[in-house]
Amino acid sequence: MNFLRVINSSRRQLHMTTLKYFSSEMNNEIMSSPKYPDLIIAKPRRRSDESFKEKKARLVYQSRKRGMLENDLLLSTFAAKYLGQFNETQLAEYDRLINEPSNDWDIYKWAVGAIDIPKDYDSDVFQLFKKHVENSQKETRFKQPDLY
Repeated sequence: MNFLRVINSSRRQLHMTTLKYFSSEMNNEIMSSPKYPDLIIAKPRRRSDESFKEKKARLVYQSRKRGMLENDLLLSTFAAKYLGQFNETQLAEYDRLINEPSNDWDIYKWAVGAIDIPKDYDSDVFQLFKKHVENSQKETRFKQPDLY
């Protein structure tokens, strides 16, 4: 019985410590602090040695594995439909669009028009993506397209 009381007390204390540590004021201070480089969100590395074909394959994979089902469906169907037609510049814009924002919800909210897209990401590729999200043809998008 004492053992369980100690465990529950430790859990409660850990929970309270976690809440205090990740409160919004603390989180902003930590994220901007150079003392914690592992908490600062790093920009994706540039792959200068990557071929055009490898870049397309990577972007198809990254479009499918976002961690957020809404973006998985939207980006994977977009990639299946348009990535094969993109030139090098458009691929670079798409790569930047899906890999630079640190939060997938930002991409989703920009696409559905819930918040304005920053000018840095507003490109012809994003406008094409936004049109894809509008789905004026009423295509069903309840599963990701097949890879092969």
